[in-house]
Amino acid sequence: PLADATLISREVATVERPSKNTCLASASASTSLAISGPYVCADLLDSLLHEIIALFNSFRDFLAFAGTCRSWRAAVSTFPSVYTFGFPPFHLKPDGPYVRPHSSGIKPILLSNCKWQLSDPSKKNLSLVCSVSENNPNTMHYLGCSYGYLIFSYEEHCLLVNVYTGTKVKPPKLPPNNRLGYLCGIGILTAPLNSPNSRLLLCSKASMFEWQVGTNSWSEHPLALDRENIYQIVFFKGDIFVIDGLMRLHTIHLTPQFSMQEVAIKLEFAPLHSWLVVCGDMLLMVDQVLSYGELNGSVDTTIKVFRLDFSVEPAEWVKLENHALFVSVDRRNPTFSCMSPERWGGKSNCIYFARLSEGPDETWTAVDLGQPVLKDTVFPIYYGMVLPPDCSLLSSLWVFPNLIYGSG
Repeated sequence: PLADATLISREVATVERPSKNTCLASASASTSLAISGPYVCADLLDSLLHEIIALFNSFRDFLAFAGTCRSWRAAVSTFPSVYTFGFPPFHLKPDGPYVRPHSSGIKPILLSNCKWQLSDPSKKNLSLVCSVSENNPNTMHYLGCSYGYLIFSYEEHCLLVNVYTGTKVKPPKLPPNNRLGYLCGIGILTAPLNSPNSRLLLCSKASMFEWQVGTNSWSEHPLALDRENIYQIVFFKGDIFVIDGLMRLHTIHLTPQFSMQEVAIKLEFAPLHSWLVVCGDMLLMVDQVLSYGELNGSVDTTIKVFRLDFSVEPAEWVKLENHALFVSVDRRNPTFSCMSPERWGGKSNCIYFARLSEGPDETWTAVDLGQPVLKDTVFPIYYGMVLPPDCSLLSSLWVFPNLIYGSG
């Protein structure tokens, strides 16, 4: 677990496990469950253990639970994905001076200088400094983050970097002239890296490149998007959903053969800059909504949340405003939801944007749903519309370490 210190620096985190005769897990911030006896913990049903996991208020509670014994660690690996965690994701802050995203031109990252700091919103005095382990390619383009791994590519090279340990995974070489990292590129894993049939998907404007983890080659699938960028990819109920540069929503299926289809949506508003967020069994859209003053002609910006309803044809967005959500301005980064955020000091009905300004002490900005957004916050939220985009930049984002995800 993260140590009680203002700043610590290391590359590999370890968890000290209790002895065989003691099993201890923290079920909440103020309640702990201690069970003695050599094999008592092995008799607890996974369904009960999953209810305990859902009560955790911090990542430290989760690590303590996972390090208790084999049966509890196995329960972690089968924790259903439909659950929403009760503790927040880590905030990842790139090391070095703040650079406004999409503002510095197209240039790859020098991985030897690539460092970042992880901080836990529920334990504000704790942080962890990480970096990419040695022997890296000289330069890489950042393509996204998925299941606790940063995704980079450059020409025919691809690299996955564990955000928590800095360790690397090197997929096979990409096809030449793949155009990844040129103007725009996005990458995502379909499942945790150690899961059966996990795939890495990398998208340029023209093609999707698919690598089934453990194999020695890539498959290439043409994309019928009129050469529009893919801005976001999420997985929801077994389907892959993507948003393109024209804010069209598409589904992608990899098996039995690759297919892509646009989803018909009834929109009663014009999305300017939106994010998809999977929240349990709901697919949400976080959107900026403009309202115009009738008297003075002023323009107010508010953040609202809508739920996609697939039970009607065409699908409709239905208002929903009772969740704490975590988004990054760069839509290639993962989005998260959190239930009962007050348990760790957070706020319900609120959107947590990863760092927006140059303020040295700011790590994130909390925006209340339905309330006018401060004027100095509006411009950074719109940066994704600025051209040319800087698709190499590792920006401020939210992330769960790969230890969170099971292999199912």
